[in-house]
Amino acid sequence: MPDPNPSSFGAGPPDAAMIAFARGMREQFTRMQMEHQFAVDEVLTKVSILRREFIQLHQYNPIEHVSSRLKSPASILDKALRRDLELTPQAIRAGITDIAGVRVTCSFIPDTYRILDTLTSQADVRVLTIKDYIANPKPNGYKSLHAIVEIPVFLSTGPVPITVEVQVRTIAMDFWASLEHKIYYKYEGEVPEHLAASLSDAAGVAAQLDLRMEQLHEEVRGGRAARDDSSTTFDGVDEQLLVRLWERSRARLADAGAEPAGADAAGAEPAGADAAGADGVIGR
Repeated sequence: MPDPNPSSFGAGPPDAAMIAFARGMREQFTRMQMEHQFAVDEVLTKVSILRREFIQLHQYNPIEHVSSRLKSPASILDKALRRDLELTPQAIRAGITDIAGVRVTCSFIPDTYRILDTLTSQADVRVLTIKDYIANPKPNGYKSLHAIVEIPVFLSTGPVPITVEVQVRTIAMDFWASLEHKIYYKYEGEVPEHLAASLSDAAGVAAQLDLRMEQLHEEVRGGRAARDDSSTTFDGVDEQLLVRLWERSRARLADAGAEPAGADAAGAEPAGADAAGADGVIGR
């Protein structure tokens, strides 16, 4: 990135040095924004796949909604100046790890841990840091899981490792954090004591709500799971077609001297029952 010439930044039209500096900054930040947006897209794809898997295989969606954001060049530069970073891509990447962010809002507390663990255990995701503000809330009551991860972005020139901040929280935590954020910026960080106390109380209420809703969910989910397990139809395959498939499967496997999967549940003898002797040893 070109170094600015302080003498060229005075009054009057910009000179060649200033124009070159601005052009260099624009090119570097355009590339940086592009790479971080691609990294966000990668994480969003991973979360989308997890959501579809849970829905299709587990008949349950732990993810309520997903959002993402990318810091603007002005915001990045402001943070770089406040942290006294060199205005180079390398220094900014190393010193600012939340340029790209993805927030996953889950239904219940166990879901937050499950989603983060599943996401960060993927082979191409490198975990840099994880902070558990659910188990250890901030003094003001803030709760969430925060992870800084590194994602490879594959460009025409090869892979580029990009950091992304991933936040995972419940609906109640997200609602509280959204309100706290608005109050914080309204008062420019100097929140009146009575509002800070009210926010802290509200954080406790949100935590109780999370626990109560989780209890209700477990109670309802338990009864529903038992009913779901008894169903024999799936994805447009009605019972009549299923019977035809079952009969063909039994016929083909009978010719091979085997029983189709699930035969025990249909009333067939348990495997090895004929071979069991009086002493109960199977296959003797």
